[in-house]
Amino acid sequence: MSWPENVGICAIEVLFPSQYVDQTELEQFDGASAGKYTIGLGQAKMGFCSDREDVNSLCLTVVSRLMERHHIKPTEIGRLEVGTETIVDKSKSVKSVLMQLFADSGNTDIEGIDTTNACYGGTAALFNSVNWIESSSWDGRYALAVCADIAVYAKGAARPTGGAGAIAMLVGPNAPLVLERGLRATHMEHAYDFYKPDLSSEYPTVDGKLSIQCYLSALDTCYQLYRKKLEKRNPKAADLGLENFDAILFHTPFCKLVQKSVARLCFNDYLLTNKEKRASKYVGLERFDNSTLESTYFDRDVEKAFMTQFNNVFESKTKKSLLLANQVGNMYTPSVYSGLASLLVNVNSAELLGKRIGVFSYGSGLAASMYSIAVTQDAKAFEKFVQKLNYVLPALNSREKVAPETFSELMEVREKNNHAAPYTPTGSISALFPGTYYLKNVDELHRRTYERTPTISNGVH
Repeated sequence: MSWPENVGICAIEVLFPSQYVDQTELEQFDGASAGKYTIGLGQAKMGFCSDREDVNSLCLTVVSRLMERHHIKPTEIGRLEVGTETIVDKSKSVKSVLMQLFADSGNTDIEGIDTTNACYGGTAALFNSVNWIESSSWDGRYALAVCADIAVYAKGAARPTGGAGAIAMLVGPNAPLVLERGLRATHMEHAYDFYKPDLSSEYPTVDGKLSIQCYLSALDTCYQLYRKKLEKRNPKAADLGLENFDAILFHTPFCKLVQKSVARLCFNDYLLTNKEKRASKYVGLERFDNSTLESTYFDRDVEKAFMTQFNNVFESKTKKSLLLANQVGNMYTPSVYSGLASLLVNVNSAELLGKRIGVFSYGSGLAASMYSIAVTQDAKAFEKFVQKLNYVLPALNSREKVAPETFSELMEVREKNNHAAPYTPTGSISALFPGTYYLKNVDELHRRTYERTPTISNGVH
């Protein structure tokens, strides 16, 4: 078998909850100051799941929909890996639950299991899928990288940064979105910025200030390392900095942090530019000549100056990728890939042909990577790829708005019955999108059974 070329994402499927709470109404309900969630965090709506959905059901739904929409036979999959931090069982993987979808075909020869490290697991699953196809283990079949999470927080300041969702990516050669070989930069270290030590609870332990510092520090390191790798390949790239990317996607805990992150990368470019060129390229920013990355994580002066001066960079390269993050919230592992889907549905496909998309993925604890995706120059193939996402906007607009009081009650039901057995969920089945897998019941031995809502006439939502 010859070395596979242009390995990357051949298809992408996006799933988000059918219900949401409005962040303006949640501000009022929580007694928060007006604009705290909407302006301060940059969030408009937050998707959430009742007790009818768990990480297994989200993955069953997103994988079955991808295979149906793209007419992929179960026998065409040779690897399937799930990135998640939503733990239902300490031993049994979500991937093993997904094998139900392959039972009728007789295909049990599928590598991969679950990968866990906060919001980074989906990227690890994607990298592993690409690596498998580029390795001697590859047998000519597709890989599936699946990321899914339900992000819920206890009542309080962190709750509006929740969300939920799942994304499945079909990985193979000759892809419309190619992961550029050799242009991957990773930073990993030990930190307690966000973690889930209490296995009886869905809620994390969070050090908010440390979490932001870890995120920005990892961003700095990954970007500078990525630049070195790119400049080794193309010395002219050194003068371009962020201009090497036509779009930049970020893991999005909340949208405001991403806007600050774009400014942070501009600050990195500033520090990496020699002082002679700095004066002409960064007019009016001379006062930051002696600043360092380490001393400026919470420097409002640096943050504001670079956010203001380079707002055009955010507007042109990143803002359109924040649609799902703004409308659904933090999906955890699927978050950065919801940015990719948002970009694809928000930008005319012709404008993205042959372009380079930068991707920054972060997971607390901590693990982070920056890499780049090269968009194909085949207009017909790319248009066909993007058209398959034409359900995203209609689905977003067809969701049901739920009052904050009801949302709060549903969160209490989840909290109270987390890991309960036997248990029969009480959440509405009729509120779910067509073709959604849901939790039917949990028996006395904690065994979970799932059913699916009817699909609509064309087979998928």
